Amino acid sequence: MALLLRFVLLCGVADFARSLSITTPEQMIEKAKGETAYLPCKFTLGPEDQGPLDIEWLLSPADNQKVDQVIILYSGDKIYDDYYQDLKGRVHFTSTDLKSGDASINVTNLQLSDIGTYQCKVKKAPGVGNKKIQLTVLVKPSGIRCYIDGSEEIGSDFKLKCEPKEGSLPLRYEWQKLSNSQKLPTSWLPEMTSPVISVKNATTEYSGTYSCTVKNRVGSDQCLLRLDVVPPSNRAGTIAGAVIGTLLALVLIGLIIFCCHKKRREEKYEKEVHHDIREDVPPPKSRTSTARSYLGSNHSSLGSMSPSNMEGYSKTQYNQVPSEDFERDPQSVTLPTAKFKHTHETDGLTVV
Repeated sequence: MALLLRFVLLCGVADFARSLSITTPEQMIEKAKGETAYLPCKFTLGPEDQGPLDIEWLLSPADNQKVDQVIILYSGDKIYDDYYQDLKGRVHFTSTDLKSGDASINVTNLQLSDIGTYQCKVKKAPGVGNKKIQLTVLVKPSGIRCYIDGSEEIGSDFKLKCEPKEGSLPLRYEWQKLSNSQKLPTSWLPEMTSPVISVKNATTEYSGTYSCTVKNRVGSDQCLLRLDVVPPSNRAGTIAGAVIGTLLALVLIGLIIFCCHKKRREEKYEKEVHHDIREDVPPPKSRTSTARSYLGSNHSSLGSMSPSNMEGYSKTQYNQVPSEDFERDPQSVTLPTAKFKHTHETDGLTVV
């Protein structure tokens, strides 16, 4: 009975050893953005695994909003690597002979969207095996900027700041003094691993060159900062200079406005004079010609006047003529003799 049980166990172990098995353990891999991730998947086959070999890699995105995506496939001695558009052209088998037992892949130019769980499936009937690998993509610290926030004067308070443009958390900071005594003030020590150092009551001993190094699990970056603590500036002189400069600017602006206003007034005056004296207006008639034309018009109208009002009309009209020609004796004016005749049919007078 014991011999029979031992025989059965040996057969079971032999069968288990001969079946398809993936030897690569499940693991987690961290890589930096832009790098290449190697995802291993090695397997062994048993004598009874005689079916066609199929290898399939799937991706389960980290956001769990998408279903599993086939990213590369080996079937019928052909490779298909255009299933997943986001990884198209960036995923490849590492081995040229997949039947040798190596189904590992490389994912190049890693992006944050590549984060997720990758699953390797190997099938060769009747054997089947699969393994999972967790891939995390991190961003290296980069674009570090060091600067001083405040006035670098003796006795003043300011801050030394170190800011990375990008970098995956958690980030670690490390400050160092590279010049002069290289000895840091004891008050700074608690902040030497933080992005900001608060400086109180600064002295010239703080002057020097400082470095700030930012690190995470996939990389690091550094920046330099030069600190020069100087005596306080003459603030009274600075303020007085600013006031004088402002006054001069106001005077200059006033002069410019005055000159512009004066020029506009001169231009307006020239336009008015030009409007009053126009070359296209004919000269006024002489007083002599005016008086003669006035006399002629009155003379032509005498024929229609009656003798009763002739005397008053002639005196009134001639007295109204403003011509200098009529300032002499009125008797010198010779009027044509008018002839009248009586008509029995009418009471009026007719000029012949």
